[in-house]
Amino acid sequence: MRFRPFLTSFCVALSLLPGAASAQAPTPPAAADAPLSAAGQALFAGAPTPHLVAKQFSFTEGPAVDRRGNIYFTDQPNDKIWKYDLAGKLSVFLSPAGRSNGLYFDKKGNLIACADGQNQLWSISPSGQEKVLVDKVNGQRLNGPNDVWVSPQGGLYFTDPYYKRDYWPADRTGPTEQYVYYLAPGAAQPVAVDKTLRQPNGIIGSPDGKLLYVADIGAGKTYRYRLGSKGELIDKQVFVEMGSDGMTLDERGNVYLTGQGVTIFSPTGERLAHLPVPAAWTANICFGGADMRTLFITASEAVFTVPMRVRGVR
Repeated sequence: MRFRPFLTSFCVALSLLPGAASAQAPTPPAAADAPLSAAGQALFAGAPTPHLVAKQFSFTEGPAVDRRGNIYFTDQPNDKIWKYDLAGKLSVFLSPAGRSNGLYFDKKGNLIACADGQNQLWSISPSGQEKVLVDKVNGQRLNGPNDVWVSPQGGLYFTDPYYKRDYWPADRTGPTEQYVYYLAPGAAQPVAVDKTLRQPNGIIGSPDGKLLYVADIGAGKTYRYRLGSKGELIDKQVFVEMGSDGMTLDERGNVYLTGQGVTIFSPTGERLAHLPVPAAWTANICFGGADMRTLFITASEAVFTVPMRVRGVR
């Protein structure tokens, strides 16, 4: 996560961790660099080549887009949340930032952050004021919230895998159960909505609030669920046999997974394209910019953009 000035367009939600943490994560198999299908090529506005826009971080993660198209992302080892605005100005939005990882904006403009310095979930106001939303679950410390998605109804879904952090105290206990959680609007405690995954990581939902995608990076699979009226997960199905660190969706319902570059799948799970990224690890991804047509990629020490024909979703 580190950076220098770049383009005028950016991205959205989900995540792994910094430095040593990323090295512990199971690596999704690299997708073969086959020629793009016609459907895959049609997604890109020009050559499907990532453009380097910054390389001054330690490990970039958690990109999220606000309602105007500005991009926020984390440099977790350096404990910063960065902002890149539509005028092309790069600035530190918050530091220290709770060692934040995955980010997502709620409908009120608050930045929801997986702040795993103390294994918490935060809400950060536009002025940078922090509020702890989740500290412990039934008195037990979380592993370290990783990625989060805010439903249209305002509920928060987040993953809680275990990745040992160098900055944790030596007496920090080992992993607890690695669950997917749901925090209902106004609720004081989240509830586990999937207890079966080996190591849940990336998470994203559809803008109509009907579908949720969760990557089990430990098992090398990504699942799709229907969302129930009370936030429950229904009809769990394997979407693709590939795990992911972070993920996003476009307006057509295509799913973008990360790890070894970016791999794009249609809503039916057909592989449309694989985008190699010149970095050791591609952690997360989102769309942004004023027209939501710029794909923004956080990848190890750098960030990249790719101009797209399709729009992203919030």
